[in-house]
Amino acid sequence: MALSKDNRTVLIVGAGLAVVGAVAAALVFSGGKDAPSEPPPASMGGLTIDVAEAPTLEPTRELRCFVDGQFVGLATLADCARKNGVATSALDVGLDSTGSLVAAPTASFAPPPEVPAVTLAETPSAGQGGDAGAARPATGSGTACLRHTGSEWRQVSGDMSLAACVQALYSGTCVRPGEANYGRWGDTTLRLVPRRVEQSTDNNRFRTLAQQDRNCQFPEL
Repeated sequence: MALSKDNRTVLIVGAGLAVVGAVAAALVFSGGKDAPSEPPPASMGGLTIDVAEAPTLEPTRELRCFVDGQFVGLATLADCARKNGVATSALDVGLDSTGSLVAAPTASFAPPPEVPAVTLAETPSAGQGGDAGAARPATGSGTACLRHTGSEWRQVSGDMSLAACVQALYSGTCVRPGEANYGRWGDTTLRLVPRRVEQSTDNNRFRTLAQQDRNCQFPEL
């Protein structure tokens, strides 16, 4: 038997109310469950290791010890320092490329290179006058900044402040224990070692210029 017009209206209204009620219930039960702000660890591509910050060591913990650039076995930090004839503070501690904890004297894998014979500024470009093949001395308040590539010195800029030179050479770069990257600012040798950049006026005795943070940056400069 066909439903009357009034009955059909009641059924339609009832169905609409049921849909609204279901939506409201879903919102109530899902409330307070915010979406995660970052992907779960399993989806982040594995562990990220920060080599710019040395881990805290227990006195009895053994690590890979290097003497004169050679691996000599496992030893505590104190024993490794004794084997190297230095204080523990003279050892760089961190993770090598395999993720193993190592200790090595600062820059023991990379001694200072020979200083460049002459620090030259940038060569004038064509149209600026002068001999295109002759280098000109640096001008202004800055000084020539050079990078050592492992085999030769290459100029980064002929007129740069010390802070700008350090940033140009090492910003965003970290090195592992025993390693070092070298540069020059005028007559000063610069070297990047774990957690800091150092300077030397005699290419032999180095002292800290600025600390490097865990993001391989220099907030002091």
